[in-house]
Amino acid sequence: MPSSPSLDLIPMSQLNPDGTVPASPTPAQMEARVDELQEQLDELQAILAKPLNEILADTEKSKEAAAAWDAYSAMWMLSQRAMRRVAMDLAAQQGVSETEVVARAMAFANDVLNGDGEDLGGTIAEPQMEHIARHKPFLRKQFRKN
Repeated sequence: MPSSPSLDLIPMSQLNPDGTVPASPTPAQMEARVDELQEQLDELQAILAKPLNEILADTEKSKEAAAAWDAYSAMWMLSQRAMRRVAMDLAAQQGVSETEVVARAMAFANDVLNGDGEDLGGTIAEPQMEHIARHKPFLRKQFRKN
């Protein structure tokens, strides 16, 4: 027998994994949740209020931006791999091990991330330093000392 539409709207509480009944939200928690949902609804309504051609144009711009960043990251990765190869070849000619080259590179990265304006002898431009600064928490995880 199909359930009536009004009964489908009544939320059914699920028991906690330990078999206890979950605590009911307080009125303040419910009000906060309603406010969150209203904000989400307002944002969606603002998007849907746009003409379809504007929504599609925004989507197309996003795709173009993502493609540009993807191409840039491929270029960056290739240049980094090529520079690594040059560094390793030069280090080998001078009897410096790969481990030492990597350790020195990590030390330089950490100097930039933890130093006060360290720019590797002027090789990092100010806009690049600002970009690095915006991502320091992520970069610190990547360049942490072992």
